[in-house]
Amino acid sequence: MSVYRLSSPYERPPLRRRTIGLALALAVNLLLLLALLTLGKFAPEVKKVGQALVVDLVPQSRKQQTATHQPISRPTVKPPPVVLPVKPTIIPPPQKPLPILKMSKQDMAAGDIGNLPKSAADGSATADSEVVGRGPHGEVLYAAEWARRPTDTEKTGYLPHNPQDGFGLIACKTVPDDRVDDCVELAETPGSHLASAVRQAAWQFRVRPPRKNGVPLVGSWVSIRIDYTFTGSGG
Repeated sequence: MSVYRLSSPYERPPLRRRTIGLALALAVNLLLLLALLTLGKFAPEVKKVGQALVVDLVPQSRKQQTATHQPISRPTVKPPPVVLPVKPTIIPPPQKPLPILKMSKQDMAAGDIGNLPKSAADGSATADSEVVGRGPHGEVLYAAEWARRPTDTEKTGYLPHNPQDGFGLIACKTVPDDRVDDCVELAETPGSHLASAVRQAAWQFRVRPPRKNGVPLVGSWVSIRIDYTFTGSGG
């Protein structure tokens, strides 16, 4: 009995096998080349970035909200310049009229330096000074004693306009260097204003302080009387 058997590839002739293998290798290479060419067509395209101007339209409300978050630069405020007053603002208190003490004729006569004895007037006597009354605050008032008689210029420098004959009597506090201070008006010829003239001129007077037991009493009060005569040559 005869048996039919398929031929094995290994039983084919060698030339045929080589041909088939070469065809298969060629087909595989063609497939690979085709695959590579196909991948190049389907690769994603790279978009080029253009240089076009892009304008972002933002609503006005958003702009205001954005501006509120930005710091606000405020201008520096300079302090106003300090202006000093040209004139002083301190107003001196009004001056009160000086009190005028009433004295008797005997007190006024005792206060007249011209009536003092020569020894007392030139300072040669060592006796106590004469008490002639009381000062503006109740102090003991002594008769004044000239250390240097005032000149006509000193006596007439503060006279009122169109003066008349008369006298002016004042009381002053003695201070060192034979000076007087704190003078007040005591009496005068009525309407003459001579007491004011004597008081204003008293800063020039040189008067010795009163003495008691030979000791000068600097700080005590003295009375000073000046007689004015304008109808004659003297003043």
